[in-house]
Amino acid sequence: MSARVDDTLSIRAGRDAYFSANGFPAGGGYDAKWVKLKAFGIPFAFPNTEARKRQVPAHDIHHVLTGYGTDLVGEAEIGAWEIGSVCDGPARHLGLRVMGMANLWAPGRVFRAFVRGRHCKNFYQTEIDDGMLARVVGEARKELGLDLDPPPATVAERVAFLGFSTLAAAITWGPLPVLAALWWWLS
Repeated sequence: MSARVDDTLSIRAGRDAYFSANGFPAGGGYDAKWVKLKAFGIPFAFPNTEARKRQVPAHDIHHVLTGYGTDLVGEAEIGAWEIGSVCDGPARHLGLRVMGMANLWAPGRVFRAFVRGRHCKNFYQTEIDDGMLARVVGEARKELGLDLDPPPATVAERVAFLGFSTLAAAITWGPLPVLAALWWWLS
């Protein structure tokens, strides 16, 4: 889903619509022991760590506020936006992984999201509680700087994106040459 949520909705209503549109369970499945996803049609799962459980509510709200989708390119866009807006921990690691994949076929979209993030704040240091969820989407967009178009990319932003993209490629594709060499040597 990559639909813009109406500015007049509460964040809770926008998030609930986001969950429904993407086939996520009510409440987002935040307490599940495993996160189950598909990449290139292949199902896989990874542990839903305590650190991830703390960060994913803000990540989902960022999807609602930015309008970035949940397909691979949309996840790379939100990951690049979050990295640009200065995040760390699981959010940065997962953002780099999807950036490493999506940069192969949508580098412009990922770059634009990164630059947009450089001019925004995020909600990773904000407690996601009932008061936060009652806030209005438009006000939250304004608070984060999402109500403004980003200026053209600076040289520093281009260099930063290149650095993060290089790291993303190393994290995502780095093991493949080693595995290929092992396969060649063992065959």
